[in-house]
Amino acid sequence: MEKKGAILFDWGGTLMRDFPEYSGPMKDWPRVEAVPGAAGLLKRLHEDWILCLATNAADSDEADIRAALRRVDLERWLDRVYCFKTIGFRKPSSEFFHFILKDLGLPPERVIMVGDDYVADVLGAQQAGLRAVWFNRESWEGFELGMV
Repeated sequence: MEKKGAILFDWGGTLMRDFPEYSGPMKDWPRVEAVPGAAGLLKRLHEDWILCLATNAADSDEADIRAALRRVDLERWLDRVYCFKTIGFRKPSSEFFHFILKDLGLPPERVIMVGDDYVADVLGAQQAGLRAVWFNRESWEGFELGMV
Protein backbone atom coordinates (compact mmCIF):
# COMPACT_ATOMS: atom_id res chain seq x y z
CA MET A 1 0.00 0.00 0.00
CA GLU A 2 1.31 3.43 -0.91
CA LYS A 3 1.78 5.82 1.99
CA LYS A 4 -0.41 8.93 2.16
CA GLY A 5 2.68 11.12 2.34
CA ALA A 6 5.14 12.10 5.05
CA ILE A 7 4.88 13.70 8.46
CA LEU A 8 7.93 15.55 9.76
CA PHE A 9 8.21 15.90 13.52
CA ASP A 10 10.45 18.35 15.32
CA TRP A 11 12.60 16.68 17.95
CA GLY A 12 13.09 18.68 21.15
CA GLY A 13 9.81 19.85 22.65
CA THR A 14 7.72 17.88 20.17
CA LEU A 15 8.78 14.22 20.35
CA MET A 16 11.20 14.43 23.28
CA ARG A 17 11.36 16.74 26.27
CA ASP A 18 14.03 19.42 26.37
CA PHE A 19 15.94 19.75 29.61
CA PRO A 20 17.74 23.12 29.55
CA GLU A 21 20.07 22.06 32.36
CA TYR A 22 21.77 19.55 30.01
CA SER A 23 24.01 20.34 27.06
CA GLY A 24 25.74 18.36 24.36
CA PRO A 25 24.22 15.45 22.43
CA MET A 26 20.92 14.30 23.95
CA LYS A 27 22.04 10.66 23.71
CA ASP A 28 24.54 11.43 26.50
CA TRP A 29 22.14 13.23 28.84
CA PRO A 30 21.65 11.51 32.20
CA ARG A 31 17.87 11.72 31.69
CA VAL A 32 15.78 11.62 28.52
CA GLU A 33 12.00 11.45 28.17
CA ALA A 34 9.55 11.17 25.32
CA VAL A 35 6.75 13.72 25.24
CA PRO A 36 3.69 11.96 26.71
CA GLY A 37 1.68 10.29 23.96
CA ALA A 38 4.45 10.46 21.34
CA ALA A 39 5.06 6.70 21.09
CA GLY A 40 1.38 5.87 20.70
CA LEU A 41 0.89 8.56 18.07
CA LEU A 42 3.89 7.41 16.02
CA LYS A 43 2.78 3.79 16.25
CA ARG A 44 -0.72 4.67 14.95
CA LEU A 45 0.56 6.84 12.10
CA HIS A 46 3.42 4.61 10.94
CA GLU A 47 1.33 2.24 8.84
CA ASP A 48 -0.12 5.00 6.64
CA TRP A 49 2.61 7.67 6.64
CA ILE A 50 6.37 8.01 6.18
CA LEU A 51 7.45 9.37 9.56
CA CYS A 52 10.51 11.59 9.81
CA LEU A 53 12.30 13.70 12.34
CA ALA A 54 13.34 17.20 11.20
CA THR A 55 15.49 19.10 13.69
CA ASN A 56 17.76 22.11 14.01
CA ALA A 57 19.78 20.39 16.76
CA ALA A 58 23.40 21.38 16.33
CA ASP A 59 25.04 19.05 18.89
CA SER A 60 23.82 15.77 17.37
CA ASP A 61 24.21 14.01 14.05
CA GLU A 62 21.77 11.35 12.78
CA ALA A 63 23.47 8.52 14.72
CA ASP A 64 23.36 10.55 17.96
CA ILE A 65 19.69 11.42 17.39
CA ARG A 66 18.75 7.80 16.71
CA ALA A 67 20.62 6.71 19.87
CA ALA A 68 18.62 9.22 21.96
CA LEU A 69 15.35 8.11 20.32
CA ARG A 70 16.17 4.44 21.11
CA ARG A 71 16.49 5.32 24.80
CA VAL A 72 12.76 6.17 24.84
CA ASP A 73 11.68 3.55 22.26
CA LEU A 74 10.75 6.06 19.53
CA GLU A 75 13.49 5.31 16.99
CA ARG A 76 11.76 2.28 15.49
CA TRP A 77 8.81 4.39 14.30
CA LEU A 78 10.88 6.97 12.39
CA ASP A 79 11.78 6.16 8.81
CA ARG A 80 14.19 9.05 8.30
CA VAL A 81 16.06 11.61 10.36
CA TYR A 82 16.90 15.04 8.96
CA CYS A 83 19.20 17.27 10.95
CA PHE A 84 21.19 20.46 10.58
CA LYS A 85 24.50 18.55 10.47
CA THR A 86 23.32 16.61 7.40
CA ILE A 87 21.38 19.32 5.58
CA GLY A 88 23.56 22.33 6.36
CA PHE A 89 20.52 24.61 6.72
CA ARG A 90 18.19 25.29 9.64
CA LYS A 91 14.45 25.71 9.84
CA PRO A 92 12.73 28.02 8.89
CA SER A 93 14.86 28.27 5.71
CA SER A 94 13.18 26.98 2.58
CA GLU A 95 16.46 25.17 1.76
CA PHE A 96 15.95 22.95 4.82
CA PHE A 97 12.48 21.88 3.68
CA HIS A 98 13.37 21.65 -0.03
CA PHE A 99 16.22 19.26 0.83
CA ILE A 100 13.73 17.00 2.63
CA LEU A 101 11.15 17.17 -0.17
CA LYS A 102 13.78 16.22 -2.74
CA ASP A 103 15.05 13.35 -0.60
CA LEU A 104 11.52 12.04 -0.02
CA GLY A 105 10.55 12.54 -3.66
CA LEU A 106 7.23 14.03 -2.56
CA PRO A 107 5.45 17.24 -3.51
CA PRO A 108 5.00 19.71 -0.63
CA GLU A 109 1.23 19.17 -0.43
CA ARG A 110 1.87 15.55 0.67
CA VAL A 111 4.12 16.54 3.58
CA ILE A 112 3.07 17.85 7.01
CA MET A 113 5.42 19.44 9.54
CA VAL A 114 4.56 19.13 13.25
CA GLY A 115 6.51 21.21 15.72
CA ASP A 116 6.46 23.40 18.80
CA ASP A 117 8.31 26.41 17.34
CA TYR A 118 5.75 28.50 15.49
CA VAL A 119 8.28 30.42 13.41
CA ALA A 120 10.74 27.63 12.56
CA ASP A 121 8.33 24.71 12.26
CA VAL A 122 5.01 26.20 11.17
CA LEU A 123 5.85 29.35 9.24
CA GLY A 124 8.99 27.84 7.72
CA ALA A 125 7.10 24.78 6.49
CA GLN A 126 4.23 26.86 5.14
CA GLN A 127 6.60 29.18 3.27
CA ALA A 128 8.07 26.08 1.59
CA GLY A 129 4.56 24.92 0.59
CA LEU A 130 4.09 22.24 3.25
CA ARG A 131 1.12 21.92 5.58
CA ALA A 132 1.98 22.47 9.23
CA VAL A 133 0.63 21.75 12.70
CA TRP A 134 1.70 23.83 15.67
CA PHE A 135 2.24 21.58 18.69
CA ASN A 136 1.41 24.05 21.43
CA ARG A 137 2.02 22.21 24.72
CA GLU A 138 -0.09 24.59 26.81
CA SER A 139 -3.12 24.14 24.60
CA TRP A 140 -2.51 20.40 24.26
CA GLU A 141 -2.26 19.86 28.01
CA GLY A 142 -5.50 21.74 28.49
CA PHE A 143 -7.13 19.60 25.82
CA GLU A 144 -5.86 16.39 27.43
CA LEU A 145 -7.32 17.50 30.75
CA GLY A 146 -10.65 18.31 29.10
CA MET A 147 -10.24 22.00 29.83
CA VAL A 148 -10.34 23.32 26.24
